Amino acid sequence: MTQTQLFSSGLELANFVVSLDVLHNAWTAIWNLYTEISQNEGPSSLVKFKVFELPNCTIIAFFIWPANSKDYVQGNGGGDFVSTSTPKKSFPVFNFLCTKDNQEFSINKPALELFTSIFDVLPESVITNSKPLIINGNSLGGSVASLFTLSLLEKINFLTTKRQLCITFGSPLIGNEGLQEAISKYAAWNSCFLHVVSDQDPVPRVLISQTGFYKPFGMFLLCSKLGCSCFEDPPTILLLLKATYSRNPENQDPNLVFESYGAFAKDLNRKVIFMDTTESFDWTTPPLRAGIITQLVAIGLVPQQVTRLQFFLDHPISIFQVIAAAHTIDINAIITKIENQEKKLALFKKQVFDPSMKLNKVKVHMANLEWYKKVAKDNKIGYYDSYKNESHTSDLDVVIHTKTLTCYWEELVNEVEKRPQTVGASLRTGWLFGGTNYRRMIEPLDIADYYNKGKTDYLNRGRPKHYIKLEQWLNETAKPASVPNDSMKQNVASILTEDSCFWARVEEALISCKMLTGTGSSEMEKQSSRDSLFKFENYAYGLMKNYAVSPEIFLQGSSFMQWWREYEKIMGTSYSSDLTKLMKDYRNYDKYATGSL
Repeated sequence: MTQTQLFSSGLELANFVVSLDVLHNAWTAIWNLYTEISQNEGPSSLVKFKVFELPNCTIIAFFIWPANSKDYVQGNGGGDFVSTSTPKKSFPVFNFLCTKDNQEFSINKPALELFTSIFDVLPESVITNSKPLIINGNSLGGSVASLFTLSLLEKINFLTTKRQLCITFGSPLIGNEGLQEAISKYAAWNSCFLHVVSDQDPVPRVLISQTGFYKPFGMFLLCSKLGCSCFEDPPTILLLLKATYSRNPENQDPNLVFESYGAFAKDLNRKVIFMDTTESFDWTTPPLRAGIITQLVAIGLVPQQVTRLQFFLDHPISIFQVIAAAHTIDINAIITKIENQEKKLALFKKQVFDPSMKLNKVKVHMANLEWYKKVAKDNKIGYYDSYKNESHTSDLDVVIHTKTLTCYWEELVNEVEKRPQTVGASLRTGWLFGGTNYRRMIEPLDIADYYNKGKTDYLNRGRPKHYIKLEQWLNETAKPASVPNDSMKQNVASILTEDSCFWARVEEALISCKMLTGTGSSEMEKQSSRDSLFKFENYAYGLMKNYAVSPEIFLQGSSFMQWWREYEKIMGTSYSSDLTKLMKDYRNYDKYATGSL
């Protein structure tokens, strides 16, 4: 079997990004805001913003004076941050990002303070605009733009609203690994961020320390005078932010660095399209490694003039030795690290759980179980008891279908819990119908297995978590019906019992009957059993009254009818209740099945 070849598409993606008007428009908005502030106010440590309405999009630009960004963001050596472990009132806007597996993350405090200082006047109404929304900013203004974009993610429905795009120029990192994970694990959120970083700009690198506290998220467009390339793998981005910084003295003027982004936005398209990198590597180089080398050439890390093929013909030493000597960094090691990270990223993307990919297979297994249910009903026993008693050889096939479906839904529930709250809510709402059908069809079979093993108290001791979550999410979404409607009556013959734990309650009622008729039970145990039976009687009648239980329970071979026969003996002929009146008239069973009871 041939091994799949991996490729690095950073140059192609960069070419696409810079060929669009959006990058130029974003920078133009920031420059116009800068010009307006320079004329009317002058330098300030405050963040300013303005909304620009363009024919094809809305732009919100955030600006802070470049000279103030580096010192301000670096407060206390970059260790000044706010965490979700602090009181919620100090961190209310972003708590929705917390997940079960990621309860805590931190944000740079200076950036957060700037954001909260203008939060009350930010125009959130723009998210309802029919035009695409571009949010951008420079330096710390870019951090504020990122935080504003994050705050909108909770409110935007990606199925009905055009997603916003946040473009930053020279923005410092704003959060730790927890924040990175909260965003990066959901592709729709991560793709909302594009960070443009010049090799001349110290601000994006100011919070990169040896401790590695701050982590990047989103896509990074790294730029040099030669061109640019895109990167999305966080470890690779950190590595290149350190390696590509040009520390020339003339590039330390914050205003000159700020203005250089305008030149990048104007000229990058031409440089990406026409830059010749065809001789940057030996043609025997694997495609992934070759792509990485061309990307490093584009961002200025590998000098183009020493990467010509002719060099390999004239010099016996490695090209990487020359480059390393010139830059006092090991380029070969960097390329190898990036190559390894690209492979990990490709593997991660391949393993990301996509419920839609397995949906058709899930439908096939559910269809097989529907057929099994019909056959069992024709045999006057019901599919729960057919499976419980192993009445047919087809029961063995049911085990396979059940395990496959359970693995699928367990994985889906776990994925929902890992995602940020609003994303998880969107996912579980979209798949709730299928999850409810699965739970009502399959959980009875798990209950049968549980009690066949001689166990008791399934509800408190044996119920799997994914069933509990699926039921909880349904209850949070659906409003319980107080009375049965016409649709429920008309379709009662084909429904699945609404309470997927119905058969567990039946099994417990059977155990209570044995406790009352057995000789080894104490009076206290018998009284507890009587109470449980009265409770179950009212519960069962309530389901029937609302047409919420399958008519299969009235089949003579069902465990429910076994319970009824034992319960009738225990209570005697003189006992009368709503349920006993219904159950003693056999004609009611057919009336119930036709919705005419």
